[in-house]
Amino acid sequence: MSVAQASARIDTAQNTAVADVMRKLAVAWTEFEGRLEATPLIRKLTRGRFELSDYHAFLINLRQQVKDGSLWMSRAASSIDEEHLELRSALMQHAVTEHRDFRMLEVDFVTSGGALTTIETAKKNIGSEALSSWMFHQASQPNPFGLLGAMFIIEGLGSIKAAEWGHLAQRRLGLPKEAFKFLLYHGENDAEHMKEFEEMLRLVLPDDAVAERIVTCARVTARLYALQIEEIAA
Repeated sequence: MSVAQASARIDTAQNTAVADVMRKLAVAWTEFEGRLEATPLIRKLTRGRFELSDYHAFLINLRQQVKDGSLWMSRAASSIDEEHLELRSALMQHAVTEHRDFRMLEVDFVTSGGALTTIETAKKNIGSEALSSWMFHQASQPNPFGLLGAMFIIEGLGSIKAAEWGHLAQRRLGLPKEAFKFLLYHGENDAEHMKEFEEMLRLVLPDDAVAERIVTCARVTARLYALQIEEIAA
């Protein structure tokens, strides 16, 4: 077998593995989306009963998870060995890109009439506590490649639902776009992050054990994220 043939075989196996994982992640996402739509908060949003107090409760409860995002990514990067330096670099760059996003969320809260001290001092709800503990535990494991599944769920939420939620909330509340920058920004930019996601998958696949871990991590993260939204009450 020539070098070119061997390389082509590797590329084929990699493409097959990535496609298979993406299909399974798509199933996990569909289940997640269904759970989200059934939560009291999102039902109020989609049925036109969303109030300012609901929006403030949403921002308050989301803030810490957003703040934690760059932290668990940084920890995950530090847990990756030298054989996967490219993935480590990608995670570190992603963490840098997002580490100030919670400030954007705070501005939205204040712009929509909330007091900064209220959102800064708020405690996590049960779902947020569980999600945060899960993410940091996973990030502390050696080569935590499964967290790519968590990224798929969270980035997918941004690219698929954030802008939709932002526009629905704006129409219902009648506030200026400046009060929804966090949601609208992620709706525009997380789609690009999803393209980067497939490249990250290629850095760790094909590997059956890693593929299974990625899908499992996505499903657990989706369940805990939905719990976080379910626990939000104005």
